[in-house]
Amino acid sequence: MTSTPGRLTSDYSFDLPPDQIASAPAEHREQSRLLVMDRGSSGELRHRRFADVVDLVSPGDVMVVNETRVFPARLRGVRAGGGAAEVLLLHADPADPAVWTALVRPGAKLKPGRMVEIGEELGVEVLDSTPGGERIVRLVTRLPLMAAIEKNGEVPLPPYIRRAPTDEDRERYQTVYARESGSIAAPTAGLHFTPELLNRLTERGVSFAPVVLHVGVGTFRPVEVEDPAEHQMHSEWYRVPESSATLINAARSAGASVWAVGTTSVRTLESVASEDGQVSAGEGWTEIFIRPPYSFRAVDRLITNFHLPRSTLLMLVAAFAGYEGVMRAYGEAVRQDYRFYSYGDAMAVI
Repeated sequence: MTSTPGRLTSDYSFDLPPDQIASAPAEHREQSRLLVMDRGSSGELRHRRFADVVDLVSPGDVMVVNETRVFPARLRGVRAGGGAAEVLLLHADPADPAVWTALVRPGAKLKPGRMVEIGEELGVEVLDSTPGGERIVRLVTRLPLMAAIEKNGEVPLPPYIRRAPTDEDRERYQTVYARESGSIAAPTAGLHFTPELLNRLTERGVSFAPVVLHVGVGTFRPVEVEDPAEHQMHSEWYRVPESSATLINAARSAGASVWAVGTTSVRTLESVASEDGQVSAGEGWTEIFIRPPYSFRAVDRLITNFHLPRSTLLMLVAAFAGYEGVMRAYGEAVRQDYRFYSYGDAMAVI
């Protein structure tokens, strides 16, 4: 007996020429390409520029944007006794901002009790190991904590960008509306917006509802099991302000569309939406895994980048736009030489 297409992890495999993986941002944010997909009966695909998103919205629509900010979470240093070491900070302990959950390399050499010297003013002490292979570490510094991280850390570019980060990445691997530090990866659908484009959308009658979801390392991890139901979803912290919930609910009551800018905004909204689509303010941790079949409660339109094969993000897009239509759109994007992944082009599902 065959399974329904889109239910297995292998259904989300596709071939991508390596030269279509974007290793650097477009020269101008809003001039990235935009593949517009009609998820209705027509299934039409149109090729536009991202700045043309103004033509897709209607007055009264709301765009939900993730205001998380990427921090320089990768710390490179030397372990006691010599030898290079790397610490990737994931998230701080709410009870002690100097204590973090982190990934370390080389793991075999960085057991509890070991130290890594990052610079003259920053050290990392390994306190404990977690069942998932992470480390609990303490940052030791004379500086204010975030100042020490900002001074010594690197932008944690995704593993498929095979180059060292540059000063440009500190600005371009960040949305123009990023406000709250906490992510190790950018909510990449938002990278295409400029202040000028945001102003044009506002003049068009669009409102913006900010939320926060701090993107974790799980965004890069492929689904290794054939049955997605067996995949352990990563947990990410979110917050939906009361003002954003009110704005979203008012738009839905008025018959306007709610646009989710990126999969992180989708996961945030669907984590706080009731069965009838009402969004509640709140904060917490979410492990929501959206994949076909799924009935969306709070999202009408989606702006997203092109995602990795066999990823939870691609499954989310397929749940929203339909598996067969999405895979057809991805095939068209490959044929038309779109740029893929974090620094790549975008897709609007309407």
